[in-house]
Amino acid sequence: MPRQLFLAANYQEDSTELSLLFRNFAHLFEQNRGTKMLTEKFFEVIRNEGVVSIVSWGHAEPHLACTWNSYLVVTDDERILIPAAGMKKTEANVEVNNRVLLALGTRNVEGFNGYQGTGFRIEGRAKFLTTGPDYEMMHQKYPFIRSVLEVTVDVAKQML
Repeated sequence: MPRQLFLAANYQEDSTELSLLFRNFAHLFEQNRGTKMLTEKFFEVIRNEGVVSIVSWGHAEPHLACTWNSYLVVTDDERILIPAAGMKKTEANVEVNNRVLLALGTRNVEGFNGYQGTGFRIEGRAKFLTTGPDYEMMHQKYPFIRSVLEVTVDVAKQML
């Protein structure tokens, strides 16, 4: 699929045809959303403690917030739920731009080529939950929260 899209994008010069090409790409992307992006190695990483960095950006410079691997809850449809006690700047940024980046890892899981430790870079779309079943489940588990950061994963790439 990527090779075909690359060739088509290089071949098409008319903006109408490019628009159609990108609509087709979006359709193919949605068809493949059922494919699992989070690997067993990802789940092995979050079962071990490590820091999770969350990058958001609104109108101003990027903002960095952190949490722990052990706080991440992954739903059956691979949304990542993160308890939020603070994260007010992250929430303000998400209201302007819902794109976020996460970086997480641990030294306790072997990476590529026998490397001691591995991690993941996650690209996704975020929103904050203050009601609903996911919020209620997270509030039961983490009573200190004011909201839940929900990240819909678009890309998950193993690093190291």
